[in-house]
Amino acid sequence: MLRVVSWNINGIRSPLQAEEPNSTTMAMARILDKLDADILCLQETKVTRDVLTEPLAIIEGYNSYFSFSRIRSGYSGVATFCKDSATPLAAEEGLSGLLAPQNGGVGCYGNMDEFSQEELRALDNEGRALLTQHKIRTGDGKEKILTIINVYCPHADPGRPERLTFKMRFYRLLQIRAEALLAAGSHVIILGDLNTAHRPIDHCEGVNLECFEEDPGRKWLDGLLSKLDCQGGAFIDTYRCFHPKQERAFTCWSTITGARRANYGTRIDYVLGDRTLVIDTFRDSFLLPEVMGSDHCPVGAILSVSSVPANQCPPLCTRFLPEFSGTQLKILNFLVQPKQEPVSKQSVLQVSSQTQGQMRQNKAQVRSIRPRPSRAGSSRGQKKLINYFQPSSSRLKASPNVELPNLCALVTPKIPEDEVMGKGVEGQAKDAEAKDKKEVWTSFWKSVLGGPLPLPLCGGHGEPCVMRTVKKAGPNQGRQFYMCSRPRGPSTDPSSRCNFFLWSRPS
Repeated sequence: MLRVVSWNINGIRSPLQAEEPNSTTMAMARILDKLDADILCLQETKVTRDVLTEPLAIIEGYNSYFSFSRIRSGYSGVATFCKDSATPLAAEEGLSGLLAPQNGGVGCYGNMDEFSQEELRALDNEGRALLTQHKIRTGDGKEKILTIINVYCPHADPGRPERLTFKMRFYRLLQIRAEALLAAGSHVIILGDLNTAHRPIDHCEGVNLECFEEDPGRKWLDGLLSKLDCQGGAFIDTYRCFHPKQERAFTCWSTITGARRANYGTRIDYVLGDRTLVIDTFRDSFLLPEVMGSDHCPVGAILSVSSVPANQCPPLCTRFLPEFSGTQLKILNFLVQPKQEPVSKQSVLQVSSQTQGQMRQNKAQVRSIRPRPSRAGSSRGQKKLINYFQPSSSRLKASPNVELPNLCALVTPKIPEDEVMGKGVEGQAKDAEAKDKKEVWTSFWKSVLGGPLPLPLCGGHGEPCVMRTVKKAGPNQGRQFYMCSRPRGPSTDPSSRCNFFLWSRPS
């Protein structure tokens, strides 16, 4: 059996810190063991090559491949971890072939004449696609080629219409590449975060949203996918193939609203397989909502095939990066003096004996020339610690003409008891007056500034609200308001958030 898992990890270092803050290697190995995948595809890794560390990239028993964002640090990025028993034949960054290595690439790019070179480079420079090609053996002993496309598709920001165009062009390039691989005789699996909920059943508000089916991303999925019992696109949504009517099967939730507690989210993570592969080899497709560490949960599938590992890893493997393979030159190499050529043992002994004889002769000459101070009268010898605690002989003796101070004058005069009590009463009165004055000023400033107002209670549950700030651009941006503190959920669920709303201050 071959187990394939995909997970939008929302920053590869975040779940690692939760698992094992002091050991990245142990944490990454523990995650791989927990997911128990022969091939694990991660999206939104948010690491670039300059911050990728060896404990994160090289795990015993696995070979890994990364695609980094080339336009921004801490953004996008995908990675694929393969067990050594599933070592791929080839691996490649991007969909266009512009980032492919000279040797060890996947190939089969299709007709991309509708794209300019600048557009292709822009689509690949965000680090959103990674291909690995594997050899598999079916139950009847036949060996076939399987290409896995790990993708993190762009999100269409409503406030930036150019990103919708970018998203649709990325979809188009992905489809061209996948269909070209199919035409070349390879089986294909597309898996990852596609950033589109296909059907109303895949969206928590799919029934209530207007023009749900008119979304361009959903229309693209309509053309890409088909069902087992009807003709259509070349690929099948494997989860809906095995669980066609499963409701509330979501893979992504809003962390701001705490929607995961109420399971109020969307299904935007997929495992898509070509029709022949799904019919012949897929045995199950699943979600893992119990796995925490991200705003997404892992998804996966099980195939009734075995992997035939390659003899060696492709050039894209992180083991071959200069910083991890030991071939990268360091600044220290240019600063350390190179080692001298080795000389014969006999010459070394001769030089050593001559050097030691010369040193003894020099020491004898120095001893004969160096003046030695006499022990009796000299005061320039080495001082001892006790010298600092004995009185110095050079200290001047007291002169008989110096007048000593009168001891009586140093004695504190006796103050009458009545005077002491009077001063004590006067001090207490001053302290009480200062305390009264402080209380007066405190009450004054409280009346002027006012303390924090008590939180209002929501109308649905009678519980204290939470304060939020409007971030959307517009006339109310920056204003604060109160809303129900419970997590977002369906309106029919009484335990989810009610629709209470109150501005904190009038406009």
